[in-house]
Amino acid sequence: MKLSIVTTMYKSAPYVEEFHRRASDAASKLTGDFEIIFVNDGSPDASLSIAIELSKRDPRVTVVDLARNFGHHKAMMTGLSYARGERIFLVDCDLEEEPELLLDFASRMDEWGCDVVYGVQGERKGGFVERISAEIFYRAINYLSGIEMPRNIVTARLMSRRYVESLLEYREREVFLAGIWHITGYDQRPLVITKHSKGTSTYDLSRKFSVIINSVTSFSNRPLRFIFYTGIAISFISLLYIAKLVYSKLIYGIQVEGWTSLIVSVWLLGGMTISFLGVIGIYLSKIFLEVKARPYSTVRAVYEGRKRKNA
Repeated sequence: MKLSIVTTMYKSAPYVEEFHRRASDAASKLTGDFEIIFVNDGSPDASLSIAIELSKRDPRVTVVDLARNFGHHKAMMTGLSYARGERIFLVDCDLEEEPELLLDFASRMDEWGCDVVYGVQGERKGGFVERISAEIFYRAINYLSGIEMPRNIVTARLMSRRYVESLLEYREREVFLAGIWHITGYDQRPLVITKHSKGTSTYDLSRKFSVIINSVTSFSNRPLRFIFYTGIAISFISLLYIAKLVYSKLIYGIQVEGWTSLIVSVWLLGGMTISFLGVIGIYLSKIFLEVKARPYSTVRAVYEGRKRKNA
């Protein structure tokens, strides 16, 4: 198999057929030996049935039906595990990233001799708030993780077989794929692309916040070190203040007063204690999930052409 195209489906019914047509046309210009893998990530609409019909008409189409919604990143990793091509093109099927990017990526990979060509947005789509929040996110994750992850990356990327095999060796249950893409290594080159907007994103505010927390706790222990150093600093300041109070009492006979300052201090330290315990709890919960070694996705069925394989 020369080429595999991997994509995921979640509320993707309006785009599946056009994606299949455009991806097939692009792949045909490179090779006749290719496959298209659709991963149904528990989509509540007709995405699965449309993809299954495509698999009946086109033997190059494989549909991997996950048992439920596991999330975009886990669905992509599952799809990559089914890819058989010497090169694997990963792209979302919502057409925000054009399937025809495959041709540009393949040309650049041949020219540069690299293992990965990945897309980055020249100018991030969205409004002012979204662009600023994205910049803050990348600055924070790069600082906290200690690695310099590329900004404004998109899903679309063309990868070599050996890179994907190395990528699949990562078996975290809580997957932050942008970080794993980066730390896998090999020769990776960016290519500036234009990402279109289809309107409403399936990532609401709570999901975006979860991604931020997961990304930081998956690639950095700096929050835990911050808690330690903050505790040291508070203890040092407290000792200095205690020394001042003792000195004032012994030398000047000044009584210690101020219930307001006492209550404020109690609330401050109480709030910091609770928040710090929360950070530790997040890390403990990730350990809890990882040591159970549950699969990060389960496959209900695989449809290949007119065949169906139960997982």
